[in-house]
Amino acid sequence: MTELTGGQRSRGGPAWAGRIGRTVAESAPHWPEPATGPAAPNVVVVVLDDTGWSDFGCFGSEIETPAIDRLAAGGLRYPNFHVTPLCAPTRASLLTGRNHHAAGMRFLPSADTGFPNSRGRIHPGIELLPSRLRQAGYGTYLAGKWHLTPLPEITPAGPFENWPLARGFDRFYGFLDGCTDQYVPELYEDNHPVDPPGGPGYHLSADLADRAIGFVRDHLAFRPGSPFFLQLALGATHAPFQVPRPHLERYLGTFAKGWDRTREDRLRRQRESGLVPADTQLTERNPGVPAWDTLSAGQQQLAVHLQAAFAGFLEHADAQVGRLLDALQLSGVLDDTIVMVLSDNGASPEGGTTGTADLNSAYGRIEQTLDQELARLDRIGGPDGPAHYPQGWATAGNTPFRRYKQFVDLGGIRSPLVVHWPAGITRGGETRTQFVHAIDIAPTLLELAGAEPGGPVDGRSIAGTFAEPDAPPVRDTQYFEMLGHRAIWHRGWKAVTIHTPGTPFDSDTWRLYNTTADFSECHDLAQRHPGQLAELRQLWEREAEANDVFPLDDRPLATLLGLRRPQGLLAARRLVLRPGQSHVPLASRITGTDRSMRVTARIQAGTWPAEGVILASGGSYGGYVLYLHRRELVFEHLLLDVRVTCRSGTIAAPAPDLLGFTLSRRPDRSAELELFVGSETAGKAVLPIAAGRLSCYGLDVGRDKGTQVSTSYEGEFPLPGDVLETVTIEYLEDSRAEEIAGDLEREQ
Repeated sequence: MTELTGGQRSRGGPAWAGRIGRTVAESAPHWPEPATGPAAPNVVVVVLDDTGWSDFGCFGSEIETPAIDRLAAGGLRYPNFHVTPLCAPTRASLLTGRNHHAAGMRFLPSADTGFPNSRGRIHPGIELLPSRLRQAGYGTYLAGKWHLTPLPEITPAGPFENWPLARGFDRFYGFLDGCTDQYVPELYEDNHPVDPPGGPGYHLSADLADRAIGFVRDHLAFRPGSPFFLQLALGATHAPFQVPRPHLERYLGTFAKGWDRTREDRLRRQRESGLVPADTQLTERNPGVPAWDTLSAGQQQLAVHLQAAFAGFLEHADAQVGRLLDALQLSGVLDDTIVMVLSDNGASPEGGTTGTADLNSAYGRIEQTLDQELARLDRIGGPDGPAHYPQGWATAGNTPFRRYKQFVDLGGIRSPLVVHWPAGITRGGETRTQFVHAIDIAPTLLELAGAEPGGPVDGRSIAGTFAEPDAPPVRDTQYFEMLGHRAIWHRGWKAVTIHTPGTPFDSDTWRLYNTTADFSECHDLAQRHPGQLAELRQLWEREAEANDVFPLDDRPLATLLGLRRPQGLLAARRLVLRPGQSHVPLASRITGTDRSMRVTARIQAGTWPAEGVILASGGSYGGYVLYLHRRELVFEHLLLDVRVTCRSGTIAAPAPDLLGFTLSRRPDRSAELELFVGSETAGKAVLPIAAGRLSCYGLDVGRDKGTQVSTSYEGEFPLPGDVLETVTIEYLEDSRAEEIAGDLEREQ
């Protein structure tokens, strides 16, 4: 035989330093030294959702955020930190170090335009931060929101190549879509769905903190000596605003002063704390936002409750961050853990002018009267009160800036950033004024971990600013683009324009600001410095060309959805569901009543009479359910407190093997419903409004798994396993791209 000696490879394996003879007596074994991982800091990145620049206490707010404030007191605040004005693009930039167009995430995971800048997912060839850290010896964990998977791929069967585990995370627990119910979330663990834990006292923010703490404890127990990377991406403070009532009630008095006074008070505190220059001014109130004093008493009462819900939601989220920090401290690793806290974009205007106590109104574009909203005040924050605040409070959240999420003015792109690292930041409580962008986070963490990027990055490390307040800026130029809105910052000057869809891009009016002298961008200098503005516009064109921004695209989402045949379950005209299968997620866009359809349940012979749910979509504040009860077939539909119930009457034995309903959508968004038992019509009803979105929860077969749609039964009310054979949904018309787009644009 040929003897294998040290330094050679055995059957294609790694180099081996032993010797193999014919017998073990003639051989020498070798064991490689165990890998202990690099001597590198742990990393925790906390990402909040739709939280405004001024909403943290340490950024001027009245809202109690002691955990984040504690981090700022022992670390650094970055008042000049920027993101993109939408969540998925920011998350793409955060995890890649690339500008979002270059990463393929121009807009949302719902839109694949066929151009490289907008594929609805991060380009497969780009290696993400957790992947690079994992190769450097880190354990990598994500608890919370992902929102980087194309919507058609959010199914229990995948495909999984755009899920967290395929992009570098060792473990994942959270949700994949843009938002979810905080009491009954659509959850996934690693690559499979899990039932929402539910039960008294359950809240998603606390659940995510529990999992994050569990990930850390497992890592420290089973991989001692190696560092970890943890991303905690909370659903807070994206709508629906849901929080235990005591957190809400403590803020009812706080915000009775209204949004105009709140803006003034926040700016005063920002000046006093040194967060902003002493001469910083408030921008004008955003278009469409009324002066607080012009609101009626009822309008003010509703608005105060909605802002109190937001404030309590954020306070509760901060408490969960505090629990994680306490766990790190107790484990003895906080000092050598880099903790970053940020928001993915500015505060959201998607609650509209008035806000709502039930986001099905705002998201479904269904008008409600003030009296209808006030009747729901006591529900706000609870399982049946999924709220969203009015644009006036979003304006206050972005104090002192103009505009909000979706816009490239500062209200959309300026995010609070707090960095804490006792082992690496010795001058705590200071601010850093350098221009920083989300693309700089990954390069910073990779440098501190001693790891290299997996390819080109657009960001630069800001690690030098940790020790040096006057460290030179890491860049002198950064472009922005979203929905045709454009901006560019260059060496303290900024040009920005708001684009009106359908109008020529070259006709847009650009503004010019000297950001060194005008922190809040109040004073437009375009008329005084036309040459400076022209240079910046040319520079924007060059940066756009270099970062795959072109083609500029202002087409509505409804048009983009229709560019190619819909994928996933939305493309099916016939769908067969079976008892025992996994939950059908809201992301499928087939869980509502917005399309004419025929639903047929096939019942096993010899199982009558039986009781239980055949099909259930949504939950206790909106949904529909088909069930058998007391020898009747019953259909219920609930939306914005309007409940429609249709009963078949007593079904004689032996029951037919087919039963169900036909829903016929009308042009005015109402629908006709017919129950059928066998070949006979068994009942009729009219739904005043049919909608694609009935709640934040999807659809289940054979049980009502979330919060129950009907009050006629308790719990899941499952149909016995031997009764139901199949449930077939046949769609009698194509999906309405305009309505789906309307929902999606408000949910992101």
